[in-house]
Amino acid sequence: MALKSTIHKVDLQIADMDRNYYAQHNLTIARHPSETDERMMVRLIAFILFAEDSMAFAKGLSAEDEPDLWLKDLTGAIELWIDVGLPDEREVRKACGRAKHVAVILYGGRTADMWWSQNEKSLTKQNHLTIINLPDTAGLSALTERTMSLSCNIQDGTIWLNSETGTIEITPQILKKPANG
Repeated sequence: MALKSTIHKVDLQIADMDRNYYAQHNLTIARHPSETDERMMVRLIAFILFAEDSMAFAKGLSAEDEPDLWLKDLTGAIELWIDVGLPDEREVRKACGRAKHVAVILYGGRTADMWWSQNEKSLTKQNHLTIINLPDTAGLSALTERTMSLSCNIQDGTIWLNSETGTIEITPQILKKPANG
């Protein structure tokens, strides 16, 4: 019998001073049986970094041809494709052909650094690609609950994620920006 995803409910308040984005989101996140709490929370950080009202969690680990998150326009065209982790370089290039903007959110410390050093040369050529490294995400697991109430403040590139159980501070490292921005 196949294991089922674990459902997490998140009441998320975002105050992003860097983008002037202030909103409340009620999210349902399905955590794949093979996914760790840390990876699920990194997906939530990815949502926070690019949050918009129509941003959605895709099938991610459950489907090879879908990202972890995406933003589609009213015609169904993919505006933003977000992958979390250490995706295959060919898959990133393929996503760049399918979406107007692609973002890869790396985590895992030294492993993420090695992935970037191996793929930097070929991925630098992609004009509408953003690559962000989250250097210290281990503490995110401590905030994980089946029902979470989180508030997030972003200012000067630093993220503060607060819950009843504690506060985590993360400063993302932007490794690559799109050619036009």
